[in-house]
Amino acid sequence: MSDDVLVARDVAQYDETAQRAASLVIRRYSTSFGLGSRLLGRTTRRRIEAVYALVRVADEIVDTYGGDGAGRVLEAMRSETHAATSRGWSADLVVHAFARTAQATGIGADLVDPFFDSMAADLSVDVHTQESYERYVYGSAEVVGLMCLRVFLQDAEPPLGPDAPSPPDLVVGARALGAAFQKINFLRDLRADHVERGRSYFPGVRPDDLDDACMARLLAEIRADVDQARTALPGLPRRPRAAVAATIALYDRLLRRIADTPPAQVLERRVRVPDGEKIVVAGAAALRALREG
Repeated sequence: MSDDVLVARDVAQYDETAQRAASLVIRRYSTSFGLGSRLLGRTTRRRIEAVYALVRVADEIVDTYGGDGAGRVLEAMRSETHAATSRGWSADLVVHAFARTAQATGIGADLVDPFFDSMAADLSVDVHTQESYERYVYGSAEVVGLMCLRVFLQDAEPPLGPDAPSPPDLVVGARALGAAFQKINFLRDLRADHVERGRSYFPGVRPDDLDDACMARLLAEIRADVDQARTALPGLPRRPRAAVAATIALYDRLLRRIADTPPAQVLERRVRVPDGEKIVVAGAAALRALREG
């Protein structure tokens, strides 16, 4: 066996090990995101898992570790992500899986840096103005939607080249879907973020401000994002379209549950959709998307 064959085998083994690490992260931390990803083809699914794992671990640095050195650890991860994307290799398995995906799909620093900027903001910004809120949502969530879009477009016929720009209408939809996901979490975690971490994401909204009128305003903002995301569905490749349709359907169901829950109860318990119901809702939406396509 030649040295080149041995090296190729070893590289493939390392890539696979890194990918399994990324896959474990999504299985341990997300049901909704993981459920949608199962509708994707193998390569696309694994790349989405790599994106999710990177952003999940960065978030854990901020929220779970959160010690005096959290900023340095986060910046080290940012630097390693850039370096690994350039060279195609990292000793950090999650970063390695992401770097391979970034190289293949054209995820660049224009998306990576705003994400890390928003994670860093969680270490220094407790109360957001409208401007900082919009900047935070863009970096923490909208760019993640754009990363996923880069992955999805490799599933098109022909695939979008890594250097080609994403279609503008799909960019709008991807940003809106990411924003909706983040704002729903802000709403469900309003009291926990305030009490446990001292943070208020929605400008001018603290737990005591969440009355019926405030709830209606926030839900309208989130629904507008979901509706905007839905308009981009026809432009997605077939299997990603089914996965995104399933995700949007889950958000719709969750928004209805939140709307039907008194604000005081929203503050006391995290509103969720039961797992069995998720499977039914997501499956029906995915089938409709596949039939319509």
